[in-house]
Amino acid sequence: MGEDVRLRAVVTLAQGMAAAQSPRETWRAAALGACHALSGSFAALSVWERERGRLRVLVNVGERAEGEEQFPEAEAYPVHRFPEIAEFLHERWAGGGEPDAWVETVDGPVERAGYCHQRVAALRRRRRGCCVVAPIVLHGRAWGELYVARPLGAPVYGPGDADFATVLASVVAAGIAQTERLEEARRLAFTDALTGLANRRAVDIRLDEAVERHAAEGAVVSLVVCDLNGLKRVNDTLGHAIGDRLLERFGSVLSLCGAMLPGALAARLGGDEFCLLAVGPSADEVVRVGDEVCSRAAEMEIGEGVAVGIASTGDPIGEVRSARRLFRLADAAQYRAKALRAAKPVVAGRDGGLDDPVVRLADSPPAVPGERRRIRGREPGREPGRPK
Repeated sequence: MGEDVRLRAVVTLAQGMAAAQSPRETWRAAALGACHALSGSFAALSVWERERGRLRVLVNVGERAEGEEQFPEAEAYPVHRFPEIAEFLHERWAGGGEPDAWVETVDGPVERAGYCHQRVAALRRRRRGCCVVAPIVLHGRAWGELYVARPLGAPVYGPGDADFATVLASVVAAGIAQTERLEEARRLAFTDALTGLANRRAVDIRLDEAVERHAAEGAVVSLVVCDLNGLKRVNDTLGHAIGDRLLERFGSVLSLCGAMLPGALAARLGGDEFCLLAVGPSADEVVRVGDEVCSRAAEMEIGEGVAVGIASTGDPIGEVRSARRLFRLADAAQYRAKALRAAKPVVAGRDGGLDDPVVRLADSPPAVPGERRRIRGREPGREPGRPK
């Protein structure tokens, strides 16, 4: 392959990874680009999971053998079966050089330093004639490897191909680093920095989706809104560092309780307000979890417990066609729980259906302007009226 052709292949690989919209697309673009650049018939990208001591295959592309899936769920190999990722590469680094790619063939190694009998056995088992293995280095440490193979009878890879694979691995590493930065940015955009829970933006998106699912399938959607009592007193008397500790502690409590509801989203809405969003579990299951939140919050070493309000489409609250209305109902229930100093959740609709005081509070304008600092979702100056 000429230099111009290889340069174009490198550019194509980089462009493919840059256009990817998700980690999976990035992995696939990396493997496909490398496979094309090295005129291979098959390629795979694997990550070294140090904590589990294994190489986990992220993607397989090209002519896959029996049992090789494009995005395997459980294809992983103990790293001791491929010691070069941990030992051979380390020796190269220790000598002051960069880890280079190497070639294996069905008949044995091209370079003794790169020999791995497990790879040779795998080539024979899958009827491949040779492969080139390129370590991927990210942030100064081995991240994983790029593997490209050719079928039996095809020209065997040589040292020049190994050098080119090393270059390709550097391009792949840069693409993966960019993807990881974007994923981290996305994660931070939907995560509360203090507690590590989801933030209000994440709740809004998930709740809109949940209400659409409720309309289409009848899925039960429940919202638990929590107002942490005593935060101001803690901040004023013990300092904001202790107040932050209280918020973090309650965030852990909410996360623990939310795990009792499959798929529930635990979030901090801002300040001293938190919520749980559940789709699927019955209203009674959600109320039981709300009880647990109250009990655990009351046992925390600082703070004064929590006021919890719950609104669920599984209760008699009328039609819920918008996320705004469910939020208003849960918010009003929480407001009532706080006013009553309730030790248990207040649940919208369970004290008279549409005549429930909570439902009336949520669906009517405040009697006195500013009687509550906010009923979430109410548009200023708009009369909500009865349920839509």
